[in-house]
Parts: sequence; C-alpha cells; structure tokens
Amino acid sequence: MAEKIRVRIKRQDGPQGAARWEEFDINYRKNLNVTAILMDIQKNPVTASGQKTTPVVFECNCLEEVCGACTMVINGTPRQACSALVDQLAKPITLEPLSKFTLIRDLQVNRNRMFESLKKVKAWVNIDGTYDLGPGPRMAARDQEWAYPLSRCMTCGCCAEACPNYNEKAPFIGPAAISQVRLFNAHPTGEMQKEDRLDAVMGDGGITDCGNAQNCVRVCPKEIPLTTSIADMGRQTVKRWINRALRA
Repeated sequence: MAEKIRVRIKRQDGPQGAARWEEFDINYRKNLNVTAILMDIQKNPVTASGQKTTPVVFECNCLEEVCGACTMVINGTPRQACSALVDQLAKPITLEPLSKFTLIRDLQVNRNRMFESLKKVKAWVNIDGTYDLGPGPRMAARDQEWAYPLSRCMTCGCCAEACPNYNEKAPFIGPAAISQVRLFNAHPTGEMQKEDRLDAVMGDGGITDCGNAQNCVRVCPKEIPLTTSIADMGRQTVKRWINRALRA
C-alpha cells in the first residue's frame, strides 16, 4: 500500500463564511511539494473520511518561487507552497490562508493592499518619452552588490504576515514597500523622485509605524535584508525632515 500523507486545510467559503477544517490523505511521491498536494486534491476532492467535497481554492503561477502568488501559512509559518517540500515538513501538514489580508476563499487572499503601497511610494523608475532615451547612467558595482538582493522582492506577503504592526485595521505599508523605497532611491535614474518617496514613507502608515520586531527578515524567502533597509530609510527620512525644517 502506498504511503499516505495527512494534510489539514483551513477552509472558508468567503470572507463572511464560517471557517472549518478538512483533512485529506495524499499518496506520497518523491519530491512532492505543497502545490502538487493541492493539485491532487483538485483532481479528487475527497476527504480522509471519504466525504466528497469541493476543490480547495488556492493561488499559484510561476511554481518556482518568483511570483509570490502561492504564499500561505504552512505548519504555522508563512511561505510559498511551490518551494515547501513534503520531505522537509512535519506531519500532518497544516495549511492556512494568510491572516493579514482579506480572504477570498480557502487559501486565497487579496494582496492588493501591498501593491497599493508600492504605488504610494512610487516603487518604479520613472522614464517618460516617446523616443529612445539612450542608455541611463551606470550604477557602481559596489551599489549593485547590495541593491540586487532588494530587487528580489516578489511582494509575496510573508513579511507582512509576520509583522505585528501590519493588519487590516492599521495603515502601515509594511517592510516590503519600505525596502523598495531604498532600492529605487539608490538607482541613478530613480533617485530623481527620491524626495517624493521619502515624503510618502514619512506620512501616515509609513516608517514610524514600524515597531522593529524584526520578524520580517526572519521569514523572507529571498533573504532580503529588510531590517537593514528599514534602518537606512530611518536615517534618510530624518535627513529629509531636517532639510525640510531648515527650508521652512
């Protein structure tokens, strides 16, 4: 008889629905990940007790830990389902949706708030024009070395889930957006909007809402130095505040 893996999944039909737990037994396969488990349940949505149920709703896209779409709480830790290997997980495996975002259904949540925060801090390099602008200014290799890890952020929501100051009732934009301000302020072209970004993180829900719990850096799947970014942005915003006060 094939080895079985017991999976406990927290399910909810919608944001106003009642939460419930369902358990499933999945046939073990080598190199099985959590995404594959959920796909197996989609093919045959029958609980461990033999009861027919609906397929579990979840989100996934790239399947290689790049898009951040499949983030969920796995055995109590926020992480990606695609890179969570069954052989490395305690059994039974427990799956829950992220708790800091509005639930859509089952394991799928709405992370739109994170993307709105990126818009708030202008997390992009602004290049306008309908003609070839030519090559931009070069970035020093020493700056590329520390800035590249910041660019690996996939807005997955792990840092927000782990942050005690980030929730639906608080305006805090979260560690990811603050770190992106540091990244784009360091870019030779992006630096043109440096003051706009600093003003954004100095406003409501900005850097002063960070409680320095440092949970974010512990759960980041890309090992982004989020606390270093927050500390650096603290220095930059203080300088910005002083400069504004002197010009007033």
